Amino acid sequence: MHADTARSAIDTFISAFNASDDAYVTSLLSQALTSDVVFWGPLGRSEGIEAVERFVLDIRRHPAGSGTMVRCSAVDMPDEWARYQWVFTTPDDGPRLAGTDVVHLRRGLIDQMIIFAGDIAPAG
Repeated sequence: MHADTARSAIDTFISAFNASDDAYVTSLLSQALTSDVVFWGPLGRSEGIEAVERFVLDIRRHPAGSGTMVRCSAVDMPDEWARYQWVFTTPDDGPRLAGTDVVHLRRGLIDQMIIFAGDIAPAG
């Protein structure tokens, strides 16, 4: 698989967080994810685009206001797995969250994703 294909799916997924209207979220996710996507998020494991859509819509309704999600690293892709870093910022210097996602791609779409939010504590 080519890194360009992974980058496209990842950037389309991220664009769902920044859609101009909630009505576009499902369409964007359908362009980036398989219908049976397995999503490991902050609240555990879920399956399907609808589960990911609920997660995205919850983030879009952040109490500090509608934020912006951006990919802030290159896409590192050994074979069918890819990882990238992201940052979510809310308006007016509100809460900021950063993390790393690991995704698996099948036929150019994300079929598994693992969301790691926040920093990893130092060893020791």
